Amino acid sequence: MSDRWYSEAVVYCLDIDTFADSDGDGVGDIRGLIGRLDYLARLGVTCIWLQPVHPTPDRDDGYDATDFYTVDPRFGSLGDFAELLHQAKNRGIRVIIDLVVNHTSNEHPWFVSACSSPDSPYRDWYVWSDHEPADRHQGMVFPGEQRETWTYDRTAKAWYYHRFYKFQPDLNFGNPEVREEIKKIVSFWLQLGVSGFRIDAVPFIIEMTDPGNPNSPKDFEFLTELRQHVQWRKGDAMLLAEANVEPDELPVYFGDGGGSANRLHMLFDFMLNGRLMLAMAREDPEPIIDGLRDTPKLPEGAQWATFLRNHDEIDLSRLTTDQQEEVFAKFGPKEEMQLYGRGIRRRLAPMLGNDRRHIELAYALQFSLRGTPVLRYGEEIGMGEDLSLPGRAAIRTPMQWSPGPNAGFSTAEAEKLVRPVIDKGDFGYRRVNVTAQRGDSGSLLAWFERMIRTLREAPEIGAGSTTHIDEAMPPGVLAHRADGPTGTMVFLHNLGTKDVTVDLGSLYAEADMPNDVLTDRPYEPAGKLDALHLGGHGYRWIRLCRNASGFGHPASRPTT
Repeated sequence: MSDRWYSEAVVYCLDIDTFADSDGDGVGDIRGLIGRLDYLARLGVTCIWLQPVHPTPDRDDGYDATDFYTVDPRFGSLGDFAELLHQAKNRGIRVIIDLVVNHTSNEHPWFVSACSSPDSPYRDWYVWSDHEPADRHQGMVFPGEQRETWTYDRTAKAWYYHRFYKFQPDLNFGNPEVREEIKKIVSFWLQLGVSGFRIDAVPFIIEMTDPGNPNSPKDFEFLTELRQHVQWRKGDAMLLAEANVEPDELPVYFGDGGGSANRLHMLFDFMLNGRLMLAMAREDPEPIIDGLRDTPKLPEGAQWATFLRNHDEIDLSRLTTDQQEEVFAKFGPKEEMQLYGRGIRRRLAPMLGNDRRHIELAYALQFSLRGTPVLRYGEEIGMGEDLSLPGRAAIRTPMQWSPGPNAGFSTAEAEKLVRPVIDKGDFGYRRVNVTAQRGDSGSLLAWFERMIRTLREAPEIGAGSTTHIDEAMPPGVLAHRADGPTGTMVFLHNLGTKDVTVDLGSLYAEADMPNDVLTDRPYEPAGKLDALHLGGHGYRWIRLCRNASGFGHPASRPTT
């Protein structure tokens, strides 16, 4: 894989504490993950994204760190982590970790010191106001759970800023010492062997908070500094970030006004994610077509990360109110399924009624769109959610490995588990688990393995250009293509339930023995592409032509 390895990667997102427990204490750990690396290698994963790994009071599932230079002792030691990196590398798998530095825990020694005295060396590492800010009750990330973004500390005798919960005080990135410390943290983990970072809440990191100003300016130069620092320390390291902002703001996260990709390598495509959900709710591809058309042009070397489900709720905030209501009605009609008035806290399989054809269609579509696909642990076996758990915990239940006790996740007593396993209904671990699906060639897990193998034989998808095929289509059908130095792929996905016939005969002049490489069921050969049958919720990935001499050449940049 090239220096831009991330453009052809398959990223698998997991929480160490809910993946695999090796010592029977009820909490997943690093050694447990090491023991499951062969499973991930067989699945086709090339990069593991680890959710927060640092010591924490665990009031926000690890997003409240007390030490950025080691791992949570519940997970193991730094030595265990180094062994994980070694064993993953042996299997051709890279590892990236969450970089959650917008804030710390209020129990972090820096903040404890900062509160203790105005003369503390860490006082200016946080954002303070001597007077109650006028925007105290604005800018909450978690409506209904947060009441304010400024809290008064009696010891410090001042107000401190926290974009998230009050136990997560924001660091002051206007302070050069803080910026240098973040670079040290990054250097530490790169030296240990990680391949990059998923930067949490990046718009808030670069926000130069001004008390009383709800529209404080952003300093994008810090992203330039961080990228330069990372590249000097490890040339092929990657920065993937979360920036759910307006489309016209996105390009400046990738690079400066000169058009160079000198900031973030990758961003999650929240805009396309919302459009995908709307399209599936309507059984109409038009929102996806709009999303592809409206995507800002990226500089050379920049990349999108696509996803259907991640560790948070499905965020519909980029849709209109009416569009949100359509998606809620289809996929999250009950209040308990919704979160923060903007999202759905469910996994995909139950959202789609556990309809195997619909699940395959959704993931075939995601993995065929431009960008690098990100897959949440357990989605490959069709895990469900536990709506009895609070907030986002509903979709963060232990991995279901077997029909044995605790789903094979842990040998601890059930009451000692970090979170309860799903043990009832259609998604209970006795029905949905890796062991059962491993022995079934027709299982969802087997399908994911086959689909990912096919993806890796089609580098045009991640590293080429993706365009909508603007031809007359039957209702519900999306046709798009991916072009690159290695050739061309054509994709058909039917979001509707009725069988249809598609005419793409206009592409035949470009074809060289076109053939299906991934389908939902057997179809007649592609022939001249003028009578392509497609079932309801069906899909066809068609190799239009191949250019073997293109392998190893720099990939062209996606334009849409």
